[in-house]
Amino acid sequence: MKGFAAVYRKELYALFASPIFYVIGLTFLIISGYFFYNSVAYYNLLSFQAGQNPLLAEQLSLEKMVIRPFFLDLSIVLLLICPLITMRLYAEEHKTGTLELLFTYPVADRSALLAKFGAVVTALVIVLAGTLPGIALLSTISSLNWQVVLCGYLGIFFLGGAFISLGIFTSAMTQNQIIAAVLSFGSLLMFWVIGWSKSLVDPATGGLIEYLSITSHLDSFAKGVLDSRDVVYYVIFTSFFLFLTLRQLESYRWKG
Repeated sequence: MKGFAAVYRKELYALFASPIFYVIGLTFLIISGYFFYNSVAYYNLLSFQAGQNPLLAEQLSLEKMVIRPFFLDLSIVLLLICPLITMRLYAEEHKTGTLELLFTYPVADRSALLAKFGAVVTALVIVLAGTLPGIALLSTISSLNWQVVLCGYLGIFFLGGAFISLGIFTSAMTQNQIIAAVLSFGSLLMFWVIGWSKSLVDPATGGLIEYLSITSHLDSFAKGVLDSRDVVYYVIFTSFFLFLTLRQLESYRWKG
């Protein structure tokens, strides 16, 4: 892991020195806050109605009506912002010629890649931390199941890592940041919607398609269930695209 710390600090500085990151982070918090407020407001409205309808009161669930939709909404926002955060990581260096300079440094490709990945994941965690005050405020006025909340954030963390790994791969494929962002978004969207066609094929193929769907594995986390199969999926997905990125970088070395 020689050179990891130096590249990690450099990428973090590049992220936090860029106004784009703050615009993306602010946009993320505004959109996620809007979703969260709507879920809480709708739950509050039903709570008032439940005072006159005992049957409705039995169906009210803070976790099902607020927490779970909140994390599923966060996944949609991540789908939009992750390609924007990762698009410059290798595309910019390739365009400016600093990628070839990086190859001459005593830094292994794997160390540099993991440092870039770690820097973006760190930035993502910081942005996600901005959603905690709303959850904390909700816990002061209601009985909140923190196991569901922690599992939900863990699922978002794994999902974000998977999104970032694919975004880094597309950034390594081109010199154009916009093309990298479009390729990343299109690929992630395909993994997002692939599960919709499971009912159109035979059960065996449908099961495979559902397993490949990147969002189907978030549902268990949002319910407060920590399933090892979902964790393994995200780890394999992330590792696979980081591996492809390494192979792409090696191809640049061969081409000189």
